[in-house]
Amino acid sequence: MVLRIVRAGLVAALYVALVLAFAPLSFGAVQFRVAEVLTLLPFLWPEAVWGLGVGCVLSNLFGGFGLVDVLFGSLATLAAAWLSSRARTLVGAAIPPVVVNGLVVGGYLSWLTQTPWYLSIPYVALGEAGVCFALGIPLFRWLGRFEVFRKEGPKTS
Repeated sequence: MVLRIVRAGLVAALYVALVLAFAPLSFGAVQFRVAEVLTLLPFLWPEAVWGLGVGCVLSNLFGGFGLVDVLFGSLATLAAAWLSSRARTLVGAAIPPVVVNGLVVGGYLSWLTQTPWYLSIPYVALGEAGVCFALGIPLFRWLGRFEVFRKEGPKTS
């Protein structure tokens, strides 16, 4: 139990650190939020769902889109992370963040930035796909070499 709480906290902290480190790419109508690579973690660690939710809330407090982004962006990431935790494959885990964030975040960014929805939704989805598929899948396949990052988890005895 303690290990799971610590992992969730570390995921939240890492999410915030990555968003702030790459802030120019993390906020705006066109996004390449590097921290979203962590949305694949729930595939391995279900407790990462809550860490991602908390990390996204804290990160979006620093963005320029206010309460709408804090609430709906965080709920979108939380929903995508939960769906990723239910995936059967790593590739399957990369799909929910692309679809959910593309629709939800792209939808409200269209409204907030006065960008047509038919541009905003694909921009967010493409950025998310780049992070999850181009960065995330290769990264997680590499991390899978280490016992702590295997789906079955580390052996404790």
